[in-house]
Parts: sequence; C-alpha cells; structure tokens
Amino acid sequence: MRTTIERSALLKALNHVQSVVERRNTIPILSNVLLDAENGVLGLTSTDLEIEMRERVEAEVAEPGAITAPAHMLYDIVRKLPDGAQVELSTEDNGGGRLNLVSGKSSFALQTLPREDFPAMAQDEMPVSFALLGSELRRLIEKTRFAISQEETRYYLNGIYFHALEEDGDALLRAVATDGHRMARVQMPQPVGSGEMPSIIVPRKTVGEVQKLLEEETGEVSLQVSDTKINFAFSNIVLTSKLIDGKFPDYTRVIPTNNDKVLGVDAKSFAQSVDRVSAISSEKSRAVKLALEKDQLSLSVSNPDSGSATDELSVSYDADAMDIGFNARYLMEIAGQLDGESATFELADSGSPTIVRDDEDTNALYVLMPMRV
Repeated sequence: MRTTIERSALLKALNHVQSVVERRNTIPILSNVLLDAENGVLGLTSTDLEIEMRERVEAEVAEPGAITAPAHMLYDIVRKLPDGAQVELSTEDNGGGRLNLVSGKSSFALQTLPREDFPAMAQDEMPVSFALLGSELRRLIEKTRFAISQEETRYYLNGIYFHALEEDGDALLRAVATDGHRMARVQMPQPVGSGEMPSIIVPRKTVGEVQKLLEEETGEVSLQVSDTKINFAFSNIVLTSKLIDGKFPDYTRVIPTNNDKVLGVDAKSFAQSVDRVSAISSEKSRAVKLALEKDQLSLSVSNPDSGSATDELSVSYDADAMDIGFNARYLMEIAGQLDGESATFELADSGSPTIVRDDEDTNALYVLMPMRV
C-alpha cells in the first residue's frame, strides 16, 4: 500500500474513527484502525464490536492495499504535523510488519496487525430505511440525551428510545430518555418511510458518536433500522451500531394527567436563579426548595456545612401556596433544553411528578420527580 493524503483531511477522518476505539482493550486488534486504499480513496474503519464507523476520503493511491495501525497513536502523530502538510502512508509487500508515515522531514514506523484479523460487523438486512435532516436528528438527541441513565443494572435505560406512533391523528417519530428521576420526550412528524420502524433503544455511546458527527453535518442523514442494529449514513461516513436488547418501560405511565397548579416562569431568569442558590448546595443532595405563592417564587438552599441561600422571582402563579424540592442539577439541565423565553411547570403536590413544558416548543415535554427538602 502506498497513498498520499492531505494532513487536514486525514486528521478529520482519524478524529472521527478513533473516537470509537476504547483506550483499553484486551483484544489488540480493537485498538487499531483499518486503512484500506484503492481507486483514489482511503477508507478508515474502527470498531469496538458494538459500533463500527467507516469513513472514506479522497487520496492519491499509488499502490492499493490495506493494513491496521494503532488508532490513537496515528491520530496523535497526524495531529502534531504542520498544517497543509502532505502525508504519505506506505507498507512493504502489501502488509509487512510496519506502517511507514512520512511527512516532510518527519518519518514514523508503526507496528501493525494484518487486515484479515480485523473484525467486520455482520451486515444484517435493514428492512426500514428513511432520511431526515441532520438538524432534526440533532434536536431529537440533544433534547433527550441528558436524561439517559448511567446506572448499568437497568441497562434498558442506557440509551434513547425511538419509536413511531400515531397520536390524535398525527404520525410521529418520538425520542424518549429517562433515568427514573427525570424524563425527556421529544417528537417530530414522521419522516417518509419511518412508520414501519420497530421500537428501538440506541445505546448511550452510539448517541454520543452520532451527536459529534451531527455537529458537522448540515444535509440529510439516512437511517436504516432492523430489530438488532441501526445504520447512520452521512455524506462520507457510515456508523453502524448494535441496539440495546431490552424492553423500554411504558414511559406514558409516569406522565401525570391531573397536575392543576400552573407556574409560568421566564426561562433564563429561572435558570440563573437556580444556578445562584445551588452554589452552596451539597454535592450529595443538591436540593433546592421552591416556595410558591401568588405570582411569587422563592428558591432556597440550606446546607449545614456551608450556609443557606435564597432568591426570589416574579412569576405567573394563581393556585394554592405550596413548597416542593428538586435536584438543582436536574432543574438546570432541563432549563438548558428550553428554546423559548418562558416555560410552564404543571404541579400537583410536593410528592408528585412535575411536568415542564417549553412554551415555544410544543413537541418537547419533560417530567421531573421531586425530592424531600
């Protein structure tokens, strides 16, 4: 193999694929990236056996061939080369034992493993295929990802639940995430072809990788789905991932329907107030107390180790006075998802779940469990 490629193009591709590679691996080949050069294209592939990412970039290919090399080391080398440099990658005898990298007066020889040892993810049939704008997929992910559970024992909560449904005559694609303390539900009109999609749980790591790719993708993203895998196809990148094999709980049961106390707040002022008073809350509980009276909200935190704090806001509230406590970080994370200038809290009592709505985004809904204060 002998190929020459511009440093920035190689760096960008390596940045994508090395992100999938785990820092510690008991299987040596999983620390490597597969480099495959032919027909004016350099292909880069990485996998952790759960996710596979493949990217194709234009390159001058003098001799076609393929080899695997340490992903993080290769990325680190290319990252430290000067801007605008040309990078030549070559092996001897279509493999040999080393990958030679030459750029200007710099040269490196990296240990390799044969491409035959590199595991390929089985290509299942993907019966459902549809496309949506990168901005739409990014919105579904960004507004739900924060609520993914970190608790490994309830593995079926370690991802975002995507499913197609019809509600009140509308065909919807919905994304849901919950950790048992808060829930995020965001939806959009069904993209053409997504109506037959099985209900799936996309793992947390896959969600993170897709979100990073979406920061650069402005066009359409093609999705292919089966019962066990999902495939995201970008302009020159394909990410394939296994799905979580589990049943997502019936999230509709935790959405209260009789919350009759309505609190309206300025979203920015509310978030700033929570941030201020939580500065002295304990890391363990991070509890903030909301005391509601007519058109008045008082936020307070009491920490035996560091003192107390209070803050007051003018709000819209015309129900019975009540006190309720929440985890400050959870409140802040939900406030961070609000696009509109105002938000509505629908409350029942101090021990029942609260609904939070973005006044300018009717397709987003959040549920937050209270805590004792």
